[in-house]
Amino acid sequence: MLTFSRRQMVSPVVLDLNAVIGKAMNMLKRLIGEDIEFKVVQTDALWAIEADEDQVFQVLLNLCLNARDAMPGGGTLSIATENVYLREEAVATEPYLKPGDYVRFSVTDTGIGISKAIQQEIFEPFFTTKEVGKGTGLGLATVYGIVQQSGGHVTVESEPGKGACFAVYLPRATLAASSSAAVKADAPRGGGETVLVAEDEEFLRKGVSEFLASLGYRVLVAASGEEALEVASQQERIDLLLTDMVMPRMNGRDLSRILKKLRPGLKVIYMSGYTSELRRGVDDLHAAFLQKPFGLGTLARRVSDSLTERWQ
Repeated sequence: MLTFSRRQMVSPVVLDLNAVIGKAMNMLKRLIGEDIEFKVVQTDALWAIEADEDQVFQVLLNLCLNARDAMPGGGTLSIATENVYLREEAVATEPYLKPGDYVRFSVTDTGIGISKAIQQEIFEPFFTTKEVGKGTGLGLATVYGIVQQSGGHVTVESEPGKGACFAVYLPRATLAASSSAAVKADAPRGGGETVLVAEDEEFLRKGVSEFLASLGYRVLVAASGEEALEVASQQERIDLLLTDMVMPRMNGRDLSRILKKLRPGLKVIYMSGYTSELRRGVDDLHAAFLQKPFGLGTLARRVSDSLTERWQ
């Protein structure tokens, strides 16, 4: 329901959709079962997207589970990814889609299919064709809400007895790649200061850390608040904490409070998604803030300014 009301906290980052699917493969195979043939066809040079990885995984999971349920006697489930450019005529009948570059991924089954009448209702909350106790009616509604929140669109093509194909269109990422020579050339450089990066999203943690290291900072990394405390306990000097606001078990705010008690001069930058309530909380703590998604140039300037106390 948070997704439908657009109040769910999201952490959009630049993602490789093929990598997200690859990480989900083992779990999906177990959930789908041995009586269903599982196929994956991925475009090698797939464009990046800007999205919340957990939400993308939820979309993929819901679509695959629906496909499984549509094939009680077995069949074939296929996942495919591709780059597409949608022209104006292609989106003329889709009010939520704009012309441009998209990453398309589809989940196709050889199951019982969906009638045209039902296709008009399947994305509505609580609508289900399953027996009582076997479906909440929120699976496809959640998919629809997440995809729209990510700036994309989802379509379905199906006929009774001929299976179904759900296609998700997500906008191509516009952030500069972490290897951008132009960004590095213009970015303020570090002077060996130590930056502790605490971020549970691997893709973002790796990209931020490698970029800051390339600018001359000494970078320490942690995948959780607890790990950040452990890393910090082994260091004589840490100049800046760059932390995600929302992490499992220990959030960034609690992490910074503990570290600042141990290191009173520590500078802090919080990273987070679209939530205004979190931003107000950061202002109360007199810390710098980076709203995701952010460009590498913005990251470099914010780190430099925070270390010299010019961020306010």
